Amino acid sequence: MASPWCWSCLSPLRTPRAILPSSTTTTRITTAGFHSTAVQYAMPAKKNKNSITQLKYRQGQTLRRKKKKATENRARPPAIGERKAMRKRIVLSNPNALEVEGMQELSPETMIDNRLRGSVLGLPVTMLDQLRAVQAFKPRQGWNIFRRPGTVLRRDALELGQLFEKISGDDPAEKGKVVRKIITGPKGSGKTVHLLQAAAMGFLKNWVVITVPDAYELVSGTTSYSPIEGSNPPQYVQPNATSALLKRTVEANSKVLESLKVSQKHAGLENLKPTMTLKDLAQLGLGDAALSWPVFQALWAELTATSPAPGMENGFQSRPPTLVTVDGLSHWMTKTAYRAEDYSFVHPHDLVFVQHFLSLLKSDKPTLKNGGMLLYATSTSNNPSSYSLEVGLDQMIARQDGVSPTSPDYPAPEAYSNADPRVLELFKPTAASGKEGVLELQTLGGLTREETRGYLEYFAQSGLLRENINEKWVSERWSLSGGGIIGELEKLGRHVSAPAKLAQPTPDVE
Repeated sequence: MASPWCWSCLSPLRTPRAILPSSTTTTRITTAGFHSTAVQYAMPAKKNKNSITQLKYRQGQTLRRKKKKATENRARPPAIGERKAMRKRIVLSNPNALEVEGMQELSPETMIDNRLRGSVLGLPVTMLDQLRAVQAFKPRQGWNIFRRPGTVLRRDALELGQLFEKISGDDPAEKGKVVRKIITGPKGSGKTVHLLQAAAMGFLKNWVVITVPDAYELVSGTTSYSPIEGSNPPQYVQPNATSALLKRTVEANSKVLESLKVSQKHAGLENLKPTMTLKDLAQLGLGDAALSWPVFQALWAELTATSPAPGMENGFQSRPPTLVTVDGLSHWMTKTAYRAEDYSFVHPHDLVFVQHFLSLLKSDKPTLKNGGMLLYATSTSNNPSSYSLEVGLDQMIARQDGVSPTSPDYPAPEAYSNADPRVLELFKPTAASGKEGVLELQTLGGLTREETRGYLEYFAQSGLLRENINEKWVSERWSLSGGGIIGELEKLGRHVSAPAKLAQPTPDVE
């Protein structure tokens, strides 16, 4: 059936195709409910910041805001070496502490007086610079809680003072004797302070004191090293560490070295003059680190000389005894942080600095010809594990107890333990030759109850303790400190404790 409408009648209602929107364009509804205007001719709608726009395919829905730039308010960074200086800063006096009345000083007379056992003796003020020069003080030893630095005169310190008196005395049987000791003990037993007491006694007796305050610094890879040409197996020298050793020796023993003149001929030192003192000789290695090791060898030859070389007899004086202390011996028994040419670890005994001081422990040949003392201490606060050292110390204990090295009870390294033979070689028994004493092992323990009471009374006199110090109270602190361990006693005595006051009743208010 034909439609009653024709196309000409509907032609006014038709819209040209050119102005029709495309099929892909979506119509937008304006403010009116209906509008016949095409979308591309309409005004663009304003964007609403609070509206969520249509997201595209795989587009993240994150809120992007401009961040305000934070103003940098950084403090000035510390200068080079400032943190290390603060970490190693040593304070030897506290003006807030009370001054102990009647406190005696350490002297050649008091260091051998048995009547002063258990009392604290003050270190002479004139000696503090010398002890600082050899780095005898440590930052965590509690020097900053007292009015002045002092040290307790325990049984081991009295025995040490008597050894100094015998070696420096006029007895021909004891004069010029060499004492070799390795000092061990639990943590806080006072091994480092024992070395400090030895250095103080050496200064009082006008000995030459040479110290290695921290053996770890020589094997930690923090100082320069270089191989020695022609050495087989390769040996290595540490010029900066040797120069630092010469500096400590010159600053601490300036008075003694100034009184001694050069009496030997030394090859390789062109600037050496016969009229130079030993202080001038040691200072040659301070300005030029490359000459530090030859200068140290020359200084050591001068200190151990018993007679002058031909043609250099003018002004020769006998050399005083020498004290050598090393703290942290365990670090010289493990591998170092240095590398050889084949990138293998350098053995600590291949460092000529370390090798020189370890060779002094052997008594099969003369070392300190003018007498002296060798004190090497282990460390428990920073102690590497060394199985070879433990076996060597056990062998020394067995020999001191009378066990023969051929006995089946004599300690020996276990099979497949890979014990270092070079370390075990140091602790092999050697016969004493002349006045060269054998290597001994000294184990420091705790203080006795009498020594503990004298030590804690010093805390009370300094204003740190407000307790009634009697036998019962001292026995309790002695037990709490693990049998008088001096490091634990310091922790118990440095805390100020005041007795609690009874509360007074408040009066009634009318």
